[in-house]
Amino acid sequence: MSHISHKRLLSIAVPIVLSNVTVPILGAVDTGVIGQLGDASAIGAVGVGAVIIGSIYWIFGFLRMGTTGLAAQAFGAGDMGELSALLLRSVIIAMVGGVILIAAQGAIFDAVFFVSPASPAVETMARHYMEIRIYSAPAAIAVYGATGWLIAQERTRAVFVIQFLMNGVNVILDLWFVLGLDLGIAGVAYATLIAELLGAGVALFFCRAAWLGAGRLHTLWDSARWKHMVLVNRDILLRSLMLQVIFVSFLLIGSDFDDTTLAANQVLLQFLHITAYGMDGFAFAAESLVGQALGRRNRQALNASVRVAGLWALVLGCGLAVAFWILGPWMIAIMTTDPGVQSVARTYLVYMVFSPILGVVPWMLDGVFIGASRARDMRNMMAISLAIYGISALVLVPILGNHGLWMALLVSFVARGATLATRYPSLIRSLD
Repeated sequence: MSHISHKRLLSIAVPIVLSNVTVPILGAVDTGVIGQLGDASAIGAVGVGAVIIGSIYWIFGFLRMGTTGLAAQAFGAGDMGELSALLLRSVIIAMVGGVILIAAQGAIFDAVFFVSPASPAVETMARHYMEIRIYSAPAAIAVYGATGWLIAQERTRAVFVIQFLMNGVNVILDLWFVLGLDLGIAGVAYATLIAELLGAGVALFFCRAAWLGAGRLHTLWDSARWKHMVLVNRDILLRSLMLQVIFVSFLLIGSDFDDTTLAANQVLLQFLHITAYGMDGFAFAAESLVGQALGRRNRQALNASVRVAGLWALVLGCGLAVAFWILGPWMIAIMTTDPGVQSVARTYLVYMVFSPILGVVPWMLDGVFIGASRARDMRNMMAISLAIYGISALVLVPILGNHGLWMALLVSFVARGATLATRYPSLIRSLD
C-alpha cells in the first residue's frame, strides 16, 4: 500500500494518542490508592520507586524507536524474513537486558540512593517496591520492541489495546491489592508487575506472525544485521540521553530559583507532556510511513508521508497553542490551588503557547529520521542542539532569570528542528 492519505495517517496516529491518554491516569490512580493509607512516606516511596524503575526501563526505550525504523523498511521492501528476525532480535535484547537488571538490582538501587538520597522511611519502602517491580524488566523491555514492530506495520490499534489492557488491569489490581487485600506498597508493585507481564504476553500474541514465520529466519543471526541494529540503537540511546540532559538541566537550573517559581515550572511542564502525548501520534505515523517508503525506494511516498504528517502535526500544534492560551489559566488552577504558584505560572504561560508550534518540526523530523534509521544524524544534530541550548541558558538565565530558562528550552526546540532539517536533503538523495 503506497498511497499516503489523510485517512491512512489518522488511522495510525489516533490510536497512539488515545493510548497515551491512559498513561497519566495510571499515575494518578497509583498515587490516589496509596494515599488512602494516610502515610506521606508511602506516597513518596511509590512516587520515587516508580520514577526510578521507569527511568531504568526508559534506558531501553531505544528498542522501540530502533525497531520501528528497521522493521518499517523491511515491511516496505517485502522482506518478511527480516521483519520476523527483527522482532526476535529485539526480544533477545530485552531478555538479556532484563536479566542483567534483575541480577544487578542491588548495585543499581544503592547507586541511585547514593546520588539522590531519601529519608530512611521513604528509601526502605521504595526499595521494597522496586525489588518487586524489577522482575518485570524482561517483559517491560520486550513490550518496547513489540510496540515498535507493530507501529512499523501501521498496527497501532494493537498498540492501543496493549496499553489499555496493561493500564486497565493495573488499576483494577491496585484497587484490589491495596484497598481489598491491604497489601500496601507491595500491592501497588505486584499490580504493576502482573500488568507488565500480561502486556508482554498480549504484545507477543499480536506479533505471532513473526513466530509463525520462524522458518524464514535465515537472517536472525546474521552478524552484519546484528551490528547494524546495535549501532542504530546505540546512536538513538545517545541522542535520547542528550535530550534527557536538556530537561534534567532545566529542572536543576530551575531549582536555584525560589520554591514558588520551581513549583510553577513543574506545573507548566505538564503542558509539554500534553503536547508530547499529542505529537507522538503523528511522529509515530511518520516513522511507519517513512520507513516503508524507504523500504520501497519510493521518493514520492516519502515526501508525501512527511507532508501529510507535518500538516496534521501543525494543525494539532496550532490547536494546542490556542487551547493553552484560552484555557491555560483554568488548567493551572486545576493543577495547583496555591495562589502564589498560580500567579507565577500564569506569568510564564506564554512560553507554553509557543511550545506546541515550535515543537512541530523537531517532533516530526524525529519521526522521519527514526523511520529512516538515520540514527547517526539524530545523534550528531542533538549534540549540536544541546550545545546551543547550553550556551543559550548560560547567556539568558543570568540576565532574564526564569524567562531566560524557558527561552533557552524553546531555543532547543528550534535548534533540534533546524539541525535535522539540514540533513533532510541527504536523506532524499539516499533514494537516488
